[in-house]
Amino acid sequence: MPLHEGPRRAAESRLSVNPFYGPANPLGDMAEAPPTHRLPDQPIAPATAHQLVRDELMLDGNARLNLATFVTTWMEPEAGLLMAECRDKNMIDKDEYPRTAELERRCVAMLADLWNAPDPSTAVGCSTTGSSEACMLAGMALKRRWAKRNADRYPGARPNLVMGVNVQVCWEKFCNFWEVEARLVPMEGERFHLDPQAAAELCDENTIGVVGILGSTFDGSYEPIADLCAALDALRERTGLDVPVHVDGASGAMVAPFLDEDLVWDFRLPRVASINTSGHKYGLVYPGVGWALWRDAEALPEELVFRVNYLGGDMPTFALNFSRPGAQVVAQYYTFLRLGRDGYRAVQQAARDVATGLAGRVEALGDFRLLTRGDELPVFAFTTAPDVTAYDVFDVSRRLREHGWLVPAYTFPANRQDLSVLRVVCRNGFSADLADLLAQDLERLLPDLRRQPRPLTEDKGAATSFHH
Repeated sequence: MPLHEGPRRAAESRLSVNPFYGPANPLGDMAEAPPTHRLPDQPIAPATAHQLVRDELMLDGNARLNLATFVTTWMEPEAGLLMAECRDKNMIDKDEYPRTAELERRCVAMLADLWNAPDPSTAVGCSTTGSSEACMLAGMALKRRWAKRNADRYPGARPNLVMGVNVQVCWEKFCNFWEVEARLVPMEGERFHLDPQAAAELCDENTIGVVGILGSTFDGSYEPIADLCAALDALRERTGLDVPVHVDGASGAMVAPFLDEDLVWDFRLPRVASINTSGHKYGLVYPGVGWALWRDAEALPEELVFRVNYLGGDMPTFALNFSRPGAQVVAQYYTFLRLGRDGYRAVQQAARDVATGLAGRVEALGDFRLLTRGDELPVFAFTTAPDVTAYDVFDVSRRLREHGWLVPAYTFPANRQDLSVLRVVCRNGFSADLADLLAQDLERLLPDLRRQPRPLTEDKGAATSFHH
C-alpha cells in the first residue's frame, strides 16, 4: 500500500518551468547564429551561450599584464568563494542582511583606526562602489558645510574647490555636476602635483575645501598633505578663512599607513575633514568597492543622510548608488582579517620593491629618463631621454602591446603638455618574475626602435591607453 496517494486526474496540475530550465532546439543552436545587437527570438543552450561569450572575451587583454590599471587583478581563491556566496545579497538591505552590514561597520572602524581618527568610535563612514563615488560624497559634504556657514550669501555666491590639475577626473565631474568652480593648481617644471602655497593663494571666502592627492595617478607621487595644511593654517591666521582639506587617498591611503608610518597625512592633521580610498586598488579587493570616512559626525552634515524603512527597518544611507552586491564589502573584511597590518605591510613592500627594482632596470637601459622611481606609490613614470629622436613613448607602448603588455603612454596636463610619459603600476600579483620578463621584452625592442627614421605613431590620442 503506498504511503501517499497519487493526485486525482481532475486535480492534476503542472509545474511552472523557468525558460532557463527548458531544453533548447539542438539543431537551431547549430544552424542559427544569434544577433549581436538585439535580443534573439529563441533561447539557446546554456553551454552554447557560455562558449559564445567566452570566445569573444578571449580577445580582451590579460588583466595580470595590464600595467595601466590600479585595480586589483588577483585575489586568493577563498576570497573568490566568499564573493560568489554573497553576490546575491543587496548591500543596502541592512535589515535583511545584518551580518553583512556589521562587516561594513567593522571595516569603517578599522580604517578609522588605521587613519588615526581622533576617536575611531565616533568617526563616520560608508562603503561605496569605488573612490569616484566616495569623492562625490566627500565633495557634497564640503559644499553643504560651506553653504550652512554662508547661508546669508548662498546661493548667490558660487562655491569653488581648489585642487591640483593632476586630480582624478571624478573631481572635475563633481564640480560640473554640483555647480562648483574648479580652481586648478597647474604643474610647473619638475613639480607634477599641487603646490601648497599656490593652493592657499587660490582660496577665498567661497572655497569649500582643498583636495590633496595621496598619490597622483600621473606619476605615483604623494602630494605634501602636511605642508598643504600648514599653508592653510597660515591663511587662517592672516585672513580668518578656515578651509578644510579632503585627502583623496584612492591608492596611497592603503600604502602609506604600512610603508610610510612617519608620514603625517591623515586625521592626525586637524584640518583633514575626510578621506577616501579604493578598496579595489591597494586595498587588494576585486572591483568595485571604495570607502569614505569623516573625522567625526560634525564633518558629515546630518541632512545628507537619508533614512529608509521600506526594506524592513530604519536604515541610514549616504550614497549615490542604492542597490549593489555585498560581495566586495565581504571581500574587504576578509582581506583585512586575512592580512592584518603585518600582512598588508609585506604585500605593499613587495609591490614597492618590484616598482623600484624595475624602475632601476629601465633607467639602466640608457634610453629613458625617470620622473618617479616607485618609492611612494608602487608606480613610476618615465619618458625618453633628450637624445632619443627615432621613437617616442607612444611607439614603446604600441610595441609592448604586441607582447601582451599594456603600458599606457600619455601626455601631461596644462603647463607640461610638452611632456609625454609611460607609466607602470605595480600591483599585488605583478611579481618580480613578471617584472623581469617586461624588462627583457623592453630591452629586446630597443634595437628596432632605434633604427626607426622617426616616431611612427601618428595619432597620439588613439595610441594612449591611460586610464585612472
